[in-house]
Amino acid sequence: MIYHAYCKINLGLQVLARRPDGYHDISTVMFPVPGLYDTVEVIKADGGNARFSSSGLTVDCPVRDNLCMKAYALLQYRYGIGGAAIHLHKTVPFGAGLGGGSSDAVAVLKLLDRLYRLNLSSERLIEYAAELGSDTAFFVCGGPMLCEGKGDRMKPVAVSLKGYRLTVVKPPYGIKTAEAYRNVVPDAGRPSLEEQIVCGVEHWKDTLHNDFEPAVLKRYPVLNDLKRKMYEAGASFVSMSGSGSAFFALSREKLDLPTLPPDYFHFDCLLNE
Repeated sequence: MIYHAYCKINLGLQVLARRPDGYHDISTVMFPVPGLYDTVEVIKADGGNARFSSSGLTVDCPVRDNLCMKAYALLQYRYGIGGAAIHLHKTVPFGAGLGGGSSDAVAVLKLLDRLYRLNLSSERLIEYAAELGSDTAFFVCGGPMLCEGKGDRMKPVAVSLKGYRLTVVKPPYGIKTAEAYRNVVPDAGRPSLEEQIVCGVEHWKDTLHNDFEPAVLKRYPVLNDLKRKMYEAGASFVSMSGSGSAFFALSREKLDLPTLPPDYFHFDCLLNE
């Protein structure tokens, strides 16, 4: 069985407070990206464990640490499912803030649910996904979601980007999430993201912000230039996604960007949602 594991962008991201458990309370709107996805295949295999293989972009962690394998281990522990052969064709860049690994993990949960007829409810899938990562639960539902708490408290939000072009650019380096959190100062005393999102894309430049972005721009000045060039090319809104290092732009027309270095990732599509 094959599943397309779509990635996401963050429309605004507020880090509100550090929690007693060491995590942070956040508020963000996650938006699924059509056309940019990893492909995950899972088939039954002999034995009581999983085999993992990959193609496309190089997977940047040991097999035992891959979220696909952790998703299998979780269901194997809970339900005693049989073996599985998992293949990941990696297209979404890692260390980008696009949630590719989290989406892959949910793909494995959903495929194993079907293969082994576990009949898991959406609520149970969200619970298991949240055990695997803070933004993972979003990929169970899809659709624009206001995500709060650790990112696992979700509700649909009325935001449409239909007719806008999405441009995603990622430099050849990633940002570790733990590093991003070390360089951010939580602030809960701001207007809510839910209030800010309704003003519309043309006003987001002045209202929507990603709290991780200032420290990343300070460390990597070249990204300041990238953001500026996206605006100069006609973007209505430019922001970093998640903890970075990918930046995305929303525009009415396709951006005429200067030629990017060959080791930069570049993606462009027309949004229909």
